[in-house]
Amino acid sequence: MAPLGIADYVVFAFTLIASASVGVYYRFTGGKQKTTQEYMLGNKNQKVLPVAFSLMASFTSAILMYGLSAEIFYHSTQFSIVVIGYTLAIPVVGYVYLPVFFKLGNLSLYEYLEKRFGSVTRVATSLAFSVQMILYMAIVLYVPALTLEAVTGLPRTVSIVLVGMVCVFYSTIGGIKAVIITDLFQSLLMYSSIIAVIGIAVYEQGGVLNIWKIAEEYGRIDFGNFNIDPTVRHSWFSIIIGGTFTHFSLYAVNQTQMQRLLTMKDYKSAVAALWWSLPLMVMISLLTSFSGLAMFSKYYGCDPIKSGRISSGDQLMPLYAMDTMGSIPGLTGLFVAGIFSSALSSVSPILNSLAAITVEDYIKPFKAREMSDEYRVGCMKIMVLTYGSVCIVLAFLAKYFGSVYQGALTIFGVIGGPVSAVFTLGVLVPFVNQNGAVTGLLLGLAFTSVLGFGGPKPPIENLPTSTEACTVVTNRSSSNASGLPLGDFHHDDYMYLYRISYMYYIVLGFLVTLVVALIVSALFRGKNRDLNPDLFTPFVARRLKRRENEYNQSQ
Repeated sequence: MAPLGIADYVVFAFTLIASASVGVYYRFTGGKQKTTQEYMLGNKNQKVLPVAFSLMASFTSAILMYGLSAEIFYHSTQFSIVVIGYTLAIPVVGYVYLPVFFKLGNLSLYEYLEKRFGSVTRVATSLAFSVQMILYMAIVLYVPALTLEAVTGLPRTVSIVLVGMVCVFYSTIGGIKAVIITDLFQSLLMYSSIIAVIGIAVYEQGGVLNIWKIAEEYGRIDFGNFNIDPTVRHSWFSIIIGGTFTHFSLYAVNQTQMQRLLTMKDYKSAVAALWWSLPLMVMISLLTSFSGLAMFSKYYGCDPIKSGRISSGDQLMPLYAMDTMGSIPGLTGLFVAGIFSSALSSVSPILNSLAAITVEDYIKPFKAREMSDEYRVGCMKIMVLTYGSVCIVLAFLAKYFGSVYQGALTIFGVIGGPVSAVFTLGVLVPFVNQNGAVTGLLLGLAFTSVLGFGGPKPPIENLPTSTEACTVVTNRSSSNASGLPLGDFHHDDYMYLYRISYMYYIVLGFLVTLVVALIVSALFRGKNRDLNPDLFTPFVARRLKRRENEYNQSQ
């Protein structure tokens, strides 16, 4: 292992300074972030490509870079087909949900739910989103701390605070313009880091084909699991269905992503940004997947966990950087900067979106008088600082989630499924009312919480690894990708509910919420609300208008 050199520190420091400088620039240029329109919506004149990169970067964090590469290393390439789910989700987002939310133009996505159902639905769903994003931010902030600790020896506490403070600084003073531009800059660093990992492996192994042959020889190339059993962790069915629902929930009904799309000047530009984000997301996912094979080509004869060099599969990539890049000045620093950037690009837009909904959903409705624009912006800046502080504190607890990648997807599934169902019923099913929406949401969240956080669950089984090529082995205990010991066990010893693949959590949460909401709405009609066609997706809106015209003509 080689320590960081001066060139590495220069590259790393440049990342920090550049990100902070963007915030300073937007604080003192243009409208100086004094209006809600500029601070939260970028004056609705942002460009397609930067927004596309920002959409990709928001949920392409160190969790993807570490978690997905470790997944491929220990469990084969099967999960990489999740990119099919990305592709299936984008047209649904762009042509079913985006037309409704863009036309209304509300800063808070959850204001739509008040118009469609009522204030209780708005607040309940908004709170669920807030919990989801706060937990996710904590994991995102924790992961780079592992890198900095492993590569530089910098204590994890210092790393978490450092990443958090830089992110909070430019997000607070620069608004969403700073978030979008820094996301673009940080995305390029993320791509560079992953390409550097792959490039080193290609050089060492003598080509891509040799990397592939090693992976194939040791069973890491596998795209053939078509098992329909829902207790199978990863199959074509669980990955594509679960991946589609997850991507749809993150783009269609998530304040963080939708707020970025609302910075575009018109609906056509927003759709273009959404479509451009797809190849960017697919590319970084496939590159990250291949980086897992690249690292396997180096460590296939000496599993770093079994040999005691690392304690978690999530530390594979920083270990690889230490072992291979130290002799090239600045390259390890580039890798660290890329991981650092992946955290910044995920946390900053979430802070921005949480601040927006806090003011719009929790503060503004309870103000007796209309809030001035200056006061609203001031409140939002305070909220960015507050959520940033909470995120830093919770990051110290993220280690209890185990594998960061599965932990993040579990959080998305537990909350994202029920929330997605409420919005889906809102834009597609006119007869569903607040009684059904709220009941479905609460029961859906209760069910998925038990499913996702209950247990015990069977440990994750790895493909075989070896220590035959290790010169020193300090820990020969078998472990999974999270460094947890595995013993003899039988899946049948665990309750069936807890054996279900985590990829189905979001699907089951969606279905439970949907069914309950439909039944309750049919039984308890409640107060009839004005079915404004603008609150429904275009093909439903056309049907409502046609029905209204037919009714008027019959009178």
